[in-house]
Amino acid sequence: MMKTWFAIPLWQRVIGALVLGIIVGRLWGPEAESIKIIGDVFVAFIKMLVVPLIFFSLVAGVAAIGDIRKLGAVGGRAMLLFIVSGQIAVWLGLFLGTVLAPGLGVDTTALNVGDTPPPSETTWRDMIMGMIPQSPVQVMADVNVLPLIIFSLLIGIGILMAKEEGAPVLKIFESGSVVMQKVTMVVMELTPFGVFALMAWVAGTLGFDALAALGKLVALNYLGCLLIIAIIYGGMIKFLAKLPVIDFFRGIIDAIAVSYSTASSNATLPVTLRCARRNLGVSNSVASFVISLGATINMNGTAMYLGLATLFGAQIFGVDLTWGDYFLISILGTLGAVGAAGIPGAGLIMMALVFGAVGVPLETIAFVAGVDRIMDMMRTTTNVSGDAAVATTVAAMTGELDRAEMISADDV
Repeated sequence: MMKTWFAIPLWQRVIGALVLGIIVGRLWGPEAESIKIIGDVFVAFIKMLVVPLIFFSLVAGVAAIGDIRKLGAVGGRAMLLFIVSGQIAVWLGLFLGTVLAPGLGVDTTALNVGDTPPPSETTWRDMIMGMIPQSPVQVMADVNVLPLIIFSLLIGIGILMAKEEGAPVLKIFESGSVVMQKVTMVVMELTPFGVFALMAWVAGTLGFDALAALGKLVALNYLGCLLIIAIIYGGMIKFLAKLPVIDFFRGIIDAIAVSYSTASSNATLPVTLRCARRNLGVSNSVASFVISLGATINMNGTAMYLGLATLFGAQIFGVDLTWGDYFLISILGTLGAVGAAGIPGAGLIMMALVFGAVGVPLETIAFVAGVDRIMDMMRTTTNVSGDAAVATTVAAMTGELDRAEMISADDV
């Protein structure tokens, strides 16, 4: 029985749980709330992962640069492109969520989620001071994510500066990052049960209005990802790398196919490296450095989605967000995407990070967990395409691109 269960791909189990949860919820009605505790346990496990996953992943990601001098010609350009494109992506998600408002029209008064948090009254001075981790231990205990991210980045930089003496500490964080990814995969095995209970609760209480809103969210996720790929990456290749856009996308078609089917940047990494080297003419050193780093910290599809999903949750539960909240979402969405593991379902964990910071109820996860895999496939394709685009652009800017190799690969 157990072998049969685990032989079914996780995303298929989640979709099956989604459908079954909707059916049970519609038949059972409001009484389906009695099984919501199962979904609450699932959400609690997700919250449990936020601090250690961000801490280990961010430190290991920064330290993966290997040599602080690489933050110059290659690393500096790559990091700048990662950060700028990430900010554009998350603001795109906020724009789509604000203008097209996928969460409006859903009556959630029947849901018992407690009082809606009041709008944040934090000033920009308070926000700046709040970014400084005066007590890292207290920051972790309070799940205060922004100073946690700052502290993690500083630890990673410190390891780089320590060079050989920092190697033992680096090994701890690299191992910790791998361990946390494994723990995340274990928690993700609970997804079908959590999705079933939460969707039964939602469907039994709200009906099909919530499902229509969910369909709009999925459509906007795909629209946002396609805009990132076409405009941001296409513009990067056309105007910065000065290369044919069609040839670039033809060269990474294998990576696109694998990323969409696996929904894992890490699983696609070998294919992305091969495409960059053989089809795009990127030098081995630049491809290895930029794409490996990008698989860890370049998650533009996830950043866009975090902005979009936060607006979706705020609209569903009537949370009024200020411009200060938008700014905080843009920062946390970008940095939270950096801390997201390159494995399926990691975006769900990062939601708890952003939602909690701006007062959006975590019950929003109930709406999105069931179809997250469908959206995750497109987000991963966006992330992987971005890794290849940045590597190609940096190689072109630093003279590490064999343009003849790209031309010959296209002729084959």
